[in-house]
Amino acid sequence: MTSDNMVSDFFYPNMGGVESHIYQLSQCLLERGHKVVIVTHYYNDRKGVRYMTNGLKVYYLPFKPFYNQCILPTIFTTFPLLRNIFIREDITIVHGHSAFSTLAHEAMFHARTLGLKTVFTDHSLFGFADASSILTNKILQFSLADSNHVICVSHTSKENTVLRASISPSMVSVIPNAVDATMFTPDPSKRTTDKITIVLVSRLVYRKGMDLLASIIPQICQKHKDVQFIIGGDGPKRIILEEVREQYQLHDRVQLIGMVKHSDVRDVLVQGDILLNTSLTEAFCIAIVEAVCCGLQVVSTKVGGVPEVLPPELIYLAEPSVKSLLEELERAISDRRCGRNIDPYVAHNKIRTVYTWRNVAVRTEKVYDLVYQLPTRELLKVKHFVYSGKKYRLRFLLKFLKVQKWVTGELYFECASVDDIPLLRDLI
Repeated sequence: MTSDNMVSDFFYPNMGGVESHIYQLSQCLLERGHKVVIVTHYYNDRKGVRYMTNGLKVYYLPFKPFYNQCILPTIFTTFPLLRNIFIREDITIVHGHSAFSTLAHEAMFHARTLGLKTVFTDHSLFGFADASSILTNKILQFSLADSNHVICVSHTSKENTVLRASISPSMVSVIPNAVDATMFTPDPSKRTTDKITIVLVSRLVYRKGMDLLASIIPQICQKHKDVQFIIGGDGPKRIILEEVREQYQLHDRVQLIGMVKHSDVRDVLVQGDILLNTSLTEAFCIAIVEAVCCGLQVVSTKVGGVPEVLPPELIYLAEPSVKSLLEELERAISDRRCGRNIDPYVAHNKIRTVYTWRNVAVRTEKVYDLVYQLPTRELLKVKHFVYSGKKYRLRFLLKFLKVQKWVTGELYFECASVDDIPLLRDLI
């Protein structure tokens, strides 16, 4: 059995799909006899070491979130604490989560310098043209060039990650998200019988399509007097939804309930008839699986890995535009009124055995076993990075290694070809 270190900027008490994934996977790995430690930054007054269910140990490091719940990228300030944790907990594999997470990338970087194995799970999709995507993709190329293995949550996500990070498809596995079907169960008695309730539980950020939602709400409310919205979650786009509610006087039909604890998500979902997902990009979308488990009909944008997740009879797929979403939402409302939607308990039974965390843990364990058997690289071995056919030499790293040469007495190289050796000598 391995000693695993899950690292990400995103963990409880913050809410989201990545946080849920890390927690549930850790619990199942503990159940299978692994030692699991989670590392994240502090959240408000939650600092230091905390213990969760089944003795899951969580380090809330004293690093302040800088942007979008991620710490400021510094590389070296995180090293002393991470090194101490790796040694204290006798870590063998460092598992980073989310391409957005600064802490995950830095932990994987430091783990490799300490000779530890690294695995990375990518939960998101990125483009290739805008400035933020270009920058993030370059960071991902740097981070994954020397990683032992990568896990993606859908086949679309795998194709996206392989292209973005310029890595071999053979080192990428597809392991989907899952849902705890014992927690997400239907309860039709909680629904409002004389109204149709549309639920959305999500981070209120641009990537989740909150601008689309702000355009949809007034049109649906104007057309259907018996439709109401329950919106759970928080984020910078909440102000837009509040402005729409104020402008159209929809206080009695649009509830903004704020951040929802994961333990309370089911209580929110069972109040609804339809779940609306307006994401502009999504690798998997665990929210739609949880909704179907609770017996809701799903209307979602047809982006990323979403079409892979549910069978056609359980989901209405729309293009990420106001017009298309309105059309599919109208269909879902019409089917709900006419009783053409699938029975909640039938929908629950269709999904509960398909996406299970125990299955995810077994498949992740196989990845760990594969990675654990790989030979350990030398501590100060220089990796020759190959990005899209172009060779980029990390001069600052080579200079750092040159300074350390007198300590080790020998400097190691790993090159794309023998012809590159003189060039690397020149750089040093």
